[in-house]
Formats: sequence, structure tokens, C-alpha cells
Amino acid sequence: MKGPLFYSKILLFGEYGIIKDSKGLSIPYNFYNGALKVDENPSEEAIKSNESLIQFASYLENIDKDLASFDVDKLKSDVEAGMYFDSSIPQGYGVGSSGALVAAIYDKYASDKITVLENLTREKLLKLKAIFSAMESFFHGKSSGLDPLNSYLSLPILIKSKDNIEATGIPSQSSEGKGAVFLLDSGIVGETAPMVSIFMENMKSEGFRSMLKEQFIKHTDACVDDFLKGDIKSLFRNTKQLSKVVLNNFKPMIPKQFHELWKNGIETNDYYLKLCGSGGGGYILGFTEDIERAKVALKGQKLEVVYNF
Repeated sequence: MKGPLFYSKILLFGEYGIIKDSKGLSIPYNFYNGALKVDENPSEEAIKSNESLIQFASYLENIDKDLASFDVDKLKSDVEAGMYFDSSIPQGYGVGSSGALVAAIYDKYASDKITVLENLTREKLLKLKAIFSAMESFFHGKSSGLDPLNSYLSLPILIKSKDNIEATGIPSQSSEGKGAVFLLDSGIVGETAPMVSIFMENMKSEGFRSMLKEQFIKHTDACVDDFLKGDIKSLFRNTKQLSKVVLNNFKPMIPKQFHELWKNGIETNDYYLKLCGSGGGGYILGFTEDIERAKVALKGQKLEVVYNF
């Protein structure tokens, strides 16, 4: 048995900001994926995933029935038969490993599920987001539900505000283009919950709150608009500002060994770095107008191109 594939995602813009109603833009990233599976001879990883599914099944029994109901008996018997989530999506890297799992479980076990083939009205998208938020909270305390939504629909999602999201189109990639969005591997696993705690603690300070509104959210919103319009010049101007704001105000979320690289990018304009997800490790997101130049400047780093301009 092997279920359908669910892909990883990248939140291009909106990390932390979407908690406070900034815009956001999330795209599926097909390089990594996962599926529900049963094997004759499960690996150690498979056994670990299976054990986690046992707890997840019990958790789903207690989800508000008005929100969603699941065939938990079927899920439990499949888990007893050894079902696990077979995934190439790295965990703790900000690319939605738990989101893909949640999407796969909803797809297979939800009663009255909203399907991808329906006319996805705003109400349906918000309902799905609420269901996914409740489901994914099992994995890291508080979830917006966006990662599973992205994985489930396999479409770019534009977040206009907490209560206003829509599936969107993004400009098609240019294979000839020198500009690129890339992932930089920090080599360390990030934990979402502690990073969000630091952010929430900082939010108690008025200075931090006004920086968030007047700088962070302002540049994030501008980046989303520029990206969707394909205004590359303006996009790089705003990404540079965003990179500066993050370096100055989100230092704990940036692994120490990347502080210098981050600064160099801003000073040389060879590339601009930003957080990918909550930070603290995992991937760092990079934007460059010239990928070859960025590769030279970041020599020795592991770099993965995800989008070409």
C-alpha cells in the first residue's frame, strides 16, 4: 500500500508577520514529498513514524466534531498494521514536514472532506485552514494550518490577512534568468516552539511591536506584491530592507554562524537572506539577482535553487 504524494512547502514571505496579520505567500516545493505507506520490513524511521501516528490517532478522536470528524477506527487499524508516513521532507527545516503528514491523514481519513476538485471558495479555504490548524497543533503547540493547506492543495497560497486567504498564481519561472530564490542549509535542526516563544516574549515590548508594524510587515507586504506582479527591481529593494530588519531584530532566530554571511549579503548586494519558517536552524531562504555570483560569495555552503527569475 502507498498513498498519494504530498509535497513540502516554502513560505516565501510572511514568517512571524502572519501571526500579526501581515501578508504572506506560500508555494509548494515538489523536491520533497511524503506518502502513507505499509512495508513488510519497516526501517527504524518507519517504526518511529508509526509510533507517532498511534498518538496522533488518539489526538484526532478529541478534535471538535463540528470542525471535522475522522474515521479513527480505520486509522487505528491501519496504524496497527504498521502504517507510517514515508517522507523525504527534512524535519525541523521549515519546509512543512508535519504539514504534509497532516494533509495525507486528512485526505485519507476525514469524513465529508473538502476536496481539491471543488470550487474552493474563501469559506472552504478558511474551513480547511481551521481544520489543519487544529490537526497540526499536535506537532508544535500552535499552528496556523497553512503548511498542510499548501501541501493538500499543491497550489500557491496568498495570505492577505488571518481571515482572507486565496489560492493564487505566481509568475512562471524563467529558465534563462540569472535571478533566483534559493535554500541555504544551516546544517542544524530548528525547533519551532522555542522560536515562537522568543517572538511572543519580544511582542511584549512596545519598541518591538512598532518595528514589526512599521518595518517588518511593511516590507513583507511590499515583497509579496512585488513578487506576484513580477516587479523584480522593487522586489530586491524590499527584500534587502527585510533582510536588514531581520538581522537587527530577529538575531536569536538566525544561527550564530550565519550572522556574518547575512551581513555580507546586504553589504555586497550579492544575495539577501531571510528566515525560512521560524528560523533557529533548518533552511535559510536566499534571494539573488545573479545566482552564479551568489554561489561564489557563498562558497562552501549547501545551496538549492527553488525558483528562477
